[in-house]
Amino acid sequence: MRLLYVVLGALTLTGCMKVSDMAEGTRYHLRDAGILDHSQTRRASPWRLQADSFIYIAQGPFTPPGNGYPRPNVVAEEAFAGFVEYFPMVRRAAQPVGFEDAMAQATAVGAHYVLYTRFAAADDRIGSFDELNEQRAVDRLGVDSGVVQLMLVETGTRYLVDTARIRARGGLLNLYDAKPDELLGPPLRDYARRLLGLSD
Repeated sequence: MRLLYVVLGALTLTGCMKVSDMAEGTRYHLRDAGILDHSQTRRASPWRLQADSFIYIAQGPFTPPGNGYPRPNVVAEEAFAGFVEYFPMVRRAAQPVGFEDAMAQATAVGAHYVLYTRFAAADDRIGSFDELNEQRAVDRLGVDSGVVQLMLVETGTRYLVDTARIRARGGLLNLYDAKPDELLGPPLRDYARRLLGLSD
């Protein structure tokens, strides 16, 4: 009899909601609870770009405060990997550059927009036994976190199209031997989707 109630309950639930919606809801709650990686993106503008926009991606030469020094051009590299899936015309600077140099390089290659990025903060917590043996600081145990700032600027007019701030933190399931820069891929890919109007 109990089995009948379980089957009826499951059928009732599946009638109200798709399995993919239930899975997405579960992922959302696991991220919110800190079990999975979580990120929050705040945009200043709802501006959307056309899919054929030519975007030049660069990262500023700024060393973020906090514990853990990420690779020098990691934000530009991760942004390029996320944007190239949605924008066919994307280029990136080979190394960190200042804003004026990024604008000059973008103009030279004929880009419509510059996505100028920087790692504003990075906190690389102890997440493995090797790191714990090296640092011997129990108070540094925990999940990694980072903050990235983005500016989208039109090259021809220097109009500031959008600014965004991405705050990312690791989850307990991905704690072992992780780095703050490993959290950047999904939120930067999501930002590219938002610029196309593919997600909210």
